[in-house]
Amino acid sequence: MMTPETVLTIVEQALEIGVMVSAPLLGAALVTGLLVSLFQAATQINEMTLSFIPKLLVLVVVLMVAGPWMINLMVDYMHRLFSGIPGAIG
Repeated sequence: MMTPETVLTIVEQALEIGVMVSAPLLGAALVTGLLVSLFQAATQINEMTLSFIPKLLVLVVVLMVAGPWMINLMVDYMHRLFSGIPGAIG
């Protein structure tokens, strides 16, 4: 039987997985943006689109490195979620 506690646990786990999956990408984008901003401040180049290409390249590298871990994390969560359906409805 689905109780409010069960639903809250499922939502909590989903949010935790979402944060864990997005953290490497957001962290890499943040560090890259900071480094590009420091470079722009040092060289007095004020081009807003300058940070786009380095961020894009860093995100591609992070996805290549951490992508399998992210997919395994999501697949494990979905497997646990789907295998718990019979116990939740019956």
